Amino acid sequence: MNLANNPGLLFFLILAAFVVVLVFKGVIIVKQSETMVIERLGRFHRALDSGVHIIWPMVDQVRQIEWKAPFEDPEGRKYVQRRLVSRIDLREVVYDFPKQKVITKDNVITEINALLYYQIVDAKRAVYEIANLPDAIEKLTQTSLRNVIGGMELDKVLTARDEINRTLLVILAAATEKWGVKVNRTELQDITPPDDVKAALEKQMRAERDRRAQILEAEGTKTAQILNSEGAREAFINQAEGQRSANIKVAEGQAEARVLIAEAEAEAVRRVSAAFGPGKDDAVKYLVAVKYIEALKEMVSGQGNKVVYVPYEATAILGAVGGVKELIDGLKTGKG
Repeated sequence: MNLANNPGLLFFLILAAFVVVLVFKGVIIVKQSETMVIERLGRFHRALDSGVHIIWPMVDQVRQIEWKAPFEDPEGRKYVQRRLVSRIDLREVVYDFPKQKVITKDNVITEINALLYYQIVDAKRAVYEIANLPDAIEKLTQTSLRNVIGGMELDKVLTARDEINRTLLVILAAATEKWGVKVNRTELQDITPPDDVKAALEKQMRAERDRRAQILEAEGTKTAQILNSEGAREAFINQAEGQRSANIKVAEGQAEARVLIAEAEAEAVRRVSAAFGPGKDDAVKYLVAVKYIEALKEMVSGQGNKVVYVPYEATAILGAVGGVKELIDGLKTGKG
């Protein structure tokens, strides 16, 4: 078929090809968590959400931006590749900054490796408010990190990571808000002081550990001594209370024994008085004589006792003994 002889068919084919190209160029499918910036005649028109969209290919144009993406080659080496992209990723991005040297307040050069977690929340501002968003975020993070670390001494830098992360997060969040970026988190991945400083820090840590061990040992000894003292005190108190209870029981026993002895003596006096009759003088003389004799017996008792005791009132004793004899004889006579 000769198309030159059939201009209508030729026009139809050209129109069909134009429609195919228009449909191919004008239909855009945006994936989930992605967006695209569309410019109409050089001006911002809209940002495409996820789904199917139709644009005018000759009027509308997708705006491309420069982006950085980490890659790893087959040998395991990591590097960052720059490229122009038309689709903007709205997911959270983790950017691993290379190590950089930072000078602390006490003039110690330290290498610090940081991680940054950020997310694009406004594609329009991310494209039009900053020329190169990844570079801008990287440089801002590096300068902010130098400023924060430069105001701290090395000891504080090594122990105040959370404080540094919070300070960086506040600074970066305030600076990147106008770029349509939300900084979610910053992390100090590694802090590497010089070798001589690390050796000094290791000595310091060993000394600190030894000091803590000595303190713990001294506290343990102190606690043991306190417990031993408290145990001895409790034992002494218990022993004293036991001795006191025993003494009380002994005293009570002695008191009961004395009461029984007194009652027995009283009963003996009553019986002697009943035996002698109405006269009490004879009974009293009898009891006194008995006690006197018992006392002399105890004085001269014992083995090897060569001492001879002569009472001062010997005649009185003999008289008392004689009186006892007379009483006994009187009793015998009365019975007879």
